[in-house]
Amino acid sequence: ENFFGLLKQEIYYGKIYSNYHELKQTIKNYIHYYNQYRMKEKLHWQSPIEFRKNQLLIAQK
Repeated sequence: ENFFGLLKQEIYYGKIYSNYHELKQTIKNYIHYYNQYRMKEKLHWQSPIEFRKNQLLIAQK
């Protein structure tokens, strides 16, 4: 629920898309950004991908 709330707040509300494909590409880009680059405090200021990689490295030790 939190993800979809952020998605709507950051890319949907107050914006007008000229067609479905533009909206779809914007959503794809946002998901990529959210997983690859968006740092979160509860993940110790890492992106979700960085956090998972680090957790795997810790588990392998």
